[in-house]
Amino acid sequence: MTTTATRPARSTQQSQLVGLTASFGIGMLVAIQSRINGDLGKRLGDGVPAALVSFGSGLVILLVIAVVIPRIRTSFGNVWRTIRTSSGELRWWQCIGGVAGAFLVATQSITVSVIGVAVFTVAVVAGQAVSSLVVDRLGFGPAGPQPYTPLRVFGAVLALVAVVLAVSDRLNHPSGLLIAVLPALAGIGTAVQQAINGRVARTASTDAYGALAAGLINFVTGAIALTVVFAIDLLVRGVPNSLPTEPWLYFGGACGVIFISSAAAVVRVVGVFLLGLGTIAGQLIASLVIDIFVPATDQAVTFPVVAGTLLALVAVVVAALPNLRRAG
Repeated sequence: MTTTATRPARSTQQSQLVGLTASFGIGMLVAIQSRINGDLGKRLGDGVPAALVSFGSGLVILLVIAVVIPRIRTSFGNVWRTIRTSSGELRWWQCIGGVAGAFLVATQSITVSVIGVAVFTVAVVAGQAVSSLVVDRLGFGPAGPQPYTPLRVFGAVLALVAVVLAVSDRLNHPSGLLIAVLPALAGIGTAVQQAINGRVARTASTDAYGALAAGLINFVTGAIALTVVFAIDLLVRGVPNSLPTEPWLYFGGACGVIFISSAAAVVRVVGVFLLGLGTIAGQLIASLVIDIFVPATDQAVTFPVVAGTLLALVAVVVAALPNLRRAG
């Protein structure tokens, strides 16, 4: 016979599992977006306008959705009123997570065509694995401070080992190491972005409309940042190549809309650290598949990349154990 106390525990455990599964899907979309934006940046001859096209198309999609669904506009208004009241529940700087997202998209467009999706992904993972653990401990996310535990720390270290293993035979050239620093920095920013977007979503609304409102704010701030950078880029580098005609090169923004809004909702369930590790697993597996079947460079997929991907999956399971035990 199932007791009353057992039902909420099972429900919480199921929520954790659903959240981790969603995190995995989010990571797969990030890898797909990386491949799309990397190719778009290569065609344009400049990663900055490619990033602006991706972010701009995502912003248009969310604006159309907000026009059609009034509750998103209401959620957006809740955020604005909370900031204006200066209650301390939400600060203005917690609404600029889109700047970190803009930097991630820009690094996709700049580096993927040079180092490939797999190496780009593991570089992002290196920054995200450690950053998400620190961000969770400091309580930036909506779930509040999350303690360090031996398994969580071991999972983060294991993720870093997986990264080193995956890139061990690819980043032996100084220029390759230098360009991989950009996605590593983007990974650090991604953890912060996920945390503060989760807070924005909670302030906007407790339902899915709050996550969409947080996504809209994310894309507004990111698009503004990229527009400023693009204006400077025009002065320095001049006009990019003409836009390509292949429709699939313009789906990066749609991918971003899905995974940014989903992450804002999921982070409230699993926290920044587990969201980050679930995303890492999805990114690594999807990037491995992409580099095998539709590679962005002529570099072959090697055994260390495969081994690093599998080790990262083990890291996700190890780090998730404390949350799943607590839920149970």
